[in-house]
Amino acid sequence: MTNFTTLINEYDWDNIQSRIYAKTADDVILALQKDRRNIEDFMALVSPAAQAYLEPMAALSRKYTQQRFGNTIQFYIPLYLTNSCINHCVYCGFNHHNDIRRIILSDEQILREVEAIKKIGDFQHILLVTGENPREAGSDYIENAIRLVKPYFSSISIEVQPLKEAEYRQLTEAGLNAVYCYQETYHKARYKVYHPKGMKSKFDWRLDGFDRMGKAGVHKIGLGVLIGLEDWRTDVTFMALHLRYLQKMYWQTKYSISFPRMRPHEGEAFQANIIMTDRELAQLIFAFRIFDHDIEIALSTRENKAFRDHMTGLGITSLSAGSKTDPGGYAIYRNELEQFAVNDDRHPDEVLSSVKEQGYEVVWKDWDLSLQSTL
Repeated sequence: MTNFTTLINEYDWDNIQSRIYAKTADDVILALQKDRRNIEDFMALVSPAAQAYLEPMAALSRKYTQQRFGNTIQFYIPLYLTNSCINHCVYCGFNHHNDIRRIILSDEQILREVEAIKKIGDFQHILLVTGENPREAGSDYIENAIRLVKPYFSSISIEVQPLKEAEYRQLTEAGLNAVYCYQETYHKARYKVYHPKGMKSKFDWRLDGFDRMGKAGVHKIGLGVLIGLEDWRTDVTFMALHLRYLQKMYWQTKYSISFPRMRPHEGEAFQANIIMTDRELAQLIFAFRIFDHDIEIALSTRENKAFRDHMTGLGITSLSAGSKTDPGGYAIYRNELEQFAVNDDRHPDEVLSSVKEQGYEVVWKDWDLSLQSTL
């Protein structure tokens, strides 16, 4: 059985990049007029030529979002279980070299965090996040955490190190609904520059993880790239290729995408190679919604409140709110161990009010569990 790690070798980064930047206004117009778009249309929609067509792209994106998801926005909240990590990612506050206090939450501490989260808002969709330390916070630790929080949430997702197929099955049986994993960049030749040591330095192992999720029957898979490493237009095109491959191979699985922009973090001040403007991020959101009407698109608190408010109904389906990016950040420790600096630090009630003021309702549960009652 062929995996995407084999198929990706059929695509040349420089060739894809050249094709994107060669797209013309005519290519963009043609893509906007179609009912179904292929990868060439997607490249046109993320190309520089499409920047002059943001208004019709926004209108289409709003149309498709309302048709599929109605006037609703899903709320979720992350719970960081540990900042212990064996990797040396140059852009991350959890980098193994960074001189920060390392914490792995105990059962008691996890439940204290859950209690604090429940006081913040009626969250039913929780995202469990860890650094990558498989020896001390591996699949057994994650399974235990899932079982601890399961009585309090209707949907449980994880963002952890890539696991074996059997481990994904283990966690699914324990109550896991979704797995989010960022490839960070699909530029294989440059990947090692940003991930010099640790398991995350193994490009194929990480990329193969999505096939392992699919084979294990994970209900929903989330893909993502980190904006700031390589040319974003090329990176997201590779992600679109990856998405289409996964949808074909594992058609019963649901999919979500994210494209977080780099934020300040602890440790060496790695400077982003690529700076994406708000207009460009909006273009990317519109392009993906037009390319795939059903894909879930999340926007985290990495982005500022004005941008998040503006994008409500224009393609985004999920928002985090009240997020703490440090283990124990809700009840035990106070911003001592964070992975990156949050940009939108509003209380969930403020985000909720802003969403409602724009005529939208909030879905506290995961989309997969709530669509039938909200559309």
